[in-house]
Amino acid sequence: MDEGKPAKAKWWSRPRPQHTAGFQEAPPTEDRDGDFTLPRPRPRPAPDGSTGTDDGDFTLASPAARPGPPSPGAGSPAPVDGRPEPLHDPDPYSTPPYGEPGPWAPAPPFQHPAGTPAHGTAAPPATPPALPTAADAAPPAPCPPPLPPAPVPEPGAPTSATSAADPWRRYDPWAPAPAGPLQHSGAAPAPGRARPRRRLAGVAVLLALVSGGLGGVVGTYLERGGGFGTVELPQAGKEPQARAPGTVAGIAARALPGVVTLHVSGAEEQGTGTGFVLDARGHILTNNHVVEPAGADGGITVTFHSGDTAEATVVGRDSGYDLAVVKVSGVSGLTPVPLGNSDNVRVGDPVVAIGAPFDLAGTVTSGIISAKERPVTAGGEAADGSDVSYVDALQTDAPINPGNSGGPLLDARGRVVGINSAIRSADTGGDPESGGRAGSIGLGFAIPVNQGKRVAEELINTGRATHPVIGVTLDMSYAGDGARVGTRGGDGGPAVTRGGPGDTAGVEAGDVITEVDGRRVHSGEELIVRTRAHRPGDRLELTVERAGKVRKVSLVLGSSDGD
Repeated sequence: MDEGKPAKAKWWSRPRPQHTAGFQEAPPTEDRDGDFTLPRPRPRPAPDGSTGTDDGDFTLASPAARPGPPSPGAGSPAPVDGRPEPLHDPDPYSTPPYGEPGPWAPAPPFQHPAGTPAHGTAAPPATPPALPTAADAAPPAPCPPPLPPAPVPEPGAPTSATSAADPWRRYDPWAPAPAGPLQHSGAAPAPGRARPRRRLAGVAVLLALVSGGLGGVVGTYLERGGGFGTVELPQAGKEPQARAPGTVAGIAARALPGVVTLHVSGAEEQGTGTGFVLDARGHILTNNHVVEPAGADGGITVTFHSGDTAEATVVGRDSGYDLAVVKVSGVSGLTPVPLGNSDNVRVGDPVVAIGAPFDLAGTVTSGIISAKERPVTAGGEAADGSDVSYVDALQTDAPINPGNSGGPLLDARGRVVGINSAIRSADTGGDPESGGRAGSIGLGFAIPVNQGKRVAEELINTGRATHPVIGVTLDMSYAGDGARVGTRGGDGGPAVTRGGPGDTAGVEAGDVITEVDGRRVHSGEELIVRTRAHRPGDRLELTVERAGKVRKVSLVLGSSDGD
């Protein structure tokens, strides 16, 4: 049926490349949408001579019968127009089956069509082609050969009017591709302009370099500075302040309030030492060599653990035991340090030392009891030897340094078992307060508290301390094993005091004492130490050698006032 639309070629019906009589190819008319309208085929005259109906369709003629052997008596039918009838619809477009495409080839998808009228502008109606008549029936003209592809203009060359009027340039997909790049407008790229890909590559490289530099700077800052924010390190929370009584911290916490630091100044020298409170009345026990620089007109300042200070006076002192008692007045709330029993101490027991080494008050160190009854002599700077002290000491490896002298040596229960008095150092080998200022090498010595208690009581009660004596003068130059009794006394009198303990027991001048209570004695100093470890009135058993014979004697210790 004729719907009023111009007939167009259908892709599914490609006619054979034969020209049929009675049809004539009409030139295509250009449409507004870039296609073209095909002309209607002219109707064939009907067998009855009519031109048929004008409804847009046409009736195909029946194909002519194939010529066969002539039947007898019948003549051969003559072909129409001298040619055989086609087997299908005639091809009004003269499209060859092979070779170059016909005018029905579609426009390329990457080309822009020609400009269309603006929105709202009425387009001229398409003029339907005139139907062919019988008079116009003529053999169709041969199909013109396809046009060669339009040449690609050189860069910068002006565009011809023909190219502008025909934007499609009769595109031929079978033609060789043009040498220049495809353009939307058909214009060649301007000379000297950089390609976009190269520009993008350059931008990418620049961004990579900048990003790498910034990353290195940031990484260096993070590594050296620790980050951008404030650093907060993990930390344990608060714990109870109390410690177990048997720990070093527990012992120190109970003893420190009763330990004091003494600053002594005299006319010629000054020094620092340690002491500890004996009672609530203000008596403080320390070493004699600590307060000795004060002399008769010097001053002693006591600093308590709380930081309070008070002036002190000397109650009594004894150089032979190296002990002294001072007293502070007008001070309340004192905390005495409890006293232990040095006879209960065993080698290996843990101990804690408290003092002010090099004026560092409240210093706490710990160690063990390394040995007991170690004979130690200290002092000896005086020409007459009156400053020499003889101590039957407790040895400890708790660090003791100059300034610890007079401080307490505590057991595991926080009780005083010794008074720190001397150290053996690598260079001086004696009293830490004399000579050089060498430090501890793990050889510290403390006066047993039992001896210290007795001497302190005597100093507080009488101002003087008594020494146990045998009543003989010893030959301190004797190099043999044992302690030899001298031939003359220190005042030029006899070496054995008449009526004294030794004289009563039968000791004579020149005798060599080798044992005290069954313990070997190797020198005169050691005999003095063993004797002073006892109280006056104690009985001793001595082993004496005389003229190659050994005998045992028993005596009761006498008493003499100390200096």
